[in-house]
Amino acid sequence: MTAEIKVFIADDHPIFRHGLRQVIERAPQLVVVDEAEDGESAWRKLATSSADVAILDVDMPRRDGFEIARAIRDARLEIAVVFLTMHKDEHFLNQALDLGVKGYIVKDSALTETVQCIRAVAAGQEYVSPQLTSFLLNRSRWPSARCTSKSPCQAGVISLICSMFTTVERWIRAKRAGSSLRSSSAMVMRSMWLPPPVRSFT
Repeated sequence: MTAEIKVFIADDHPIFRHGLRQVIERAPQLVVVDEAEDGESAWRKLATSSADVAILDVDMPRRDGFEIARAIRDARLEIAVVFLTMHKDEHFLNQALDLGVKGYIVKDSALTETVQCIRAVAAGQEYVSPQLTSFLLNRSRWPSARCTSKSPCQAGVISLICSMFTTVERWIRAKRAGSSLRSSSAMVMRSMWLPPPVRSFT
């Protein structure tokens, strides 16, 4: 008899989380052991969880998916991480794979791909939504994030680009949450090491 695969779900949308849980638990040998609605509670539960696979929404309050994946890696937990996201973005995908994330699912195909992804990563494989395969081809052709003895390392530049995308995303979320445009813009510029806008006295 095949051993069951224990799954943890972290997503801040309760209806979506409930629907995803139903899809997973209908599949043989898959069981959801716990859930979380934000990043902080997700990490608190995962630190002592028996889960084999953690499905993390990238955009969660209190701590995002990247932070949780990094914490799992640093703590050397035996949990395969799957990102669930709206971002069909090459930089986000590369940043996730460089962090050791094993699965990357786009939310609009989550209900049809999640079970297959869980089985793949639990077996030690990687899974990326088929609609993003062109990004994987680019990654294999131009592995520019890796250092070689013959050329300068560009990882720092790529890391900066990725952090800029993450910063802009946080600015948008902060603005939607009610932060003023001026304070949000200042936060973005500080994160990108840009000077504040010059005031006009005319």
